[in-house]
Amino acid sequence: MRVIVVGSGVVGASCAYTASCLGAEVLLADAAMPGQATAAGAGIVCPWSSALADDPVWYDLACASVRYLPGLVEELAERGPADVGYRQVGALILARSAQEQREAQQRILARRAGAAEIGDVAALTGPEARGLFPPLREDCAAVWVGGACRVDGRRLADALARAAVARGAVITAGRAELVCQRGRVAGVMVKGQVIEADAVVAATGAWTGSFLDPADVAVAVTPQRGQIVHLSVEPADTGRWPVVLPAGSGHYLLAFDGSRVVAGATRENGAGFDRRVTAGGLGEVMRQALAAAPGLASARYLETRVGFRPMGPDARPLLGPVSSVDGLVVASGLGANGLTMGPYAGAIAARVALGQPTGIDLAPVDPLRSAEPAAAVS
Repeated sequence: MRVIVVGSGVVGASCAYTASCLGAEVLLADAAMPGQATAAGAGIVCPWSSALADDPVWYDLACASVRYLPGLVEELAERGPADVGYRQVGALILARSAQEQREAQQRILARRAGAAEIGDVAALTGPEARGLFPPLREDCAAVWVGGACRVDGRRLADALARAAVARGAVITAGRAELVCQRGRVAGVMVKGQVIEADAVVAATGAWTGSFLDPADVAVAVTPQRGQIVHLSVEPADTGRWPVVLPAGSGHYLLAFDGSRVVAGATRENGAGFDRRVTAGGLGEVMRQALAAAPGLASARYLETRVGFRPMGPDARPLLGPVSSVDGLVVASGLGANGLTMGPYAGAIAARVALGQPTGIDLAPVDPLRSAEPAAAVS
């Protein structure tokens, strides 16, 4: 089979890699869209603390995604040098009161019964938390979640694409337009040339709606702008600093090697595809970051990344075949969880495209469910 994957973010790159490993002839179409969510995303892997965990469909997919990542990272490393910034560093859920700390700890402990990968869970004092992430306020009590990880989305997508090419996939640059004939996909048009395929996977993120217009189907995907700030705390060794999740704020802090700290993020609906860094957005991110970690006041500003999260009609992904168009598969709508769920969602999409079992029920994540765009989801 020939499969064309449109979109080179982590979902599309994972789909191309999996389809190549399964023996398909794969073309990965890369339009390099400015504002691609993968390129801007923070890379926090800690779904157990999310309010979305109350949705069993979302939570089961998120947990399956967490379990999928370590094996994938190991597999990529075996195929050649592939440092994707993946590391289990743990997370600190910052609490505003002793009661909030107890409730957070109990909630995570209850979920650990069905998710051993959560790891150690413990209540920490403010000084104990600050010992792990030095810029924090000393009076910030926290809950430690040992199994939390982080990953560099750009590096992961690049490693997946390289691994797909090593398996025979071809990458083509340029914007792809969907081509349909008599109720099924015929392929895509790139630079005026039609490239035929047996299946097309739309891993097109926030641009999924417009990509699917030629199929005459509507998907409820809208862009949500996120502004994310990168700081340098040189010469500090940040390689093992944990993820920081201040309760109730929707914001976060995490660190990567090289003294880099990432602070995010805005969740802006209605901004369309406006890629500007705004004074209000930058101010919001820095206010939240310094409220939790005043020690970052002396950090050096590096950059602000702007990305467009593909928001669906609810928290769940839009994942699976389009029933009205043979050969068309959608893998989008992951919202703020693209770097957690994207690799797994891409692998599922590849199996759908090739007519292979996925091991999950796709009905609750039907890509055509609901035509109403989602509100902001924290």
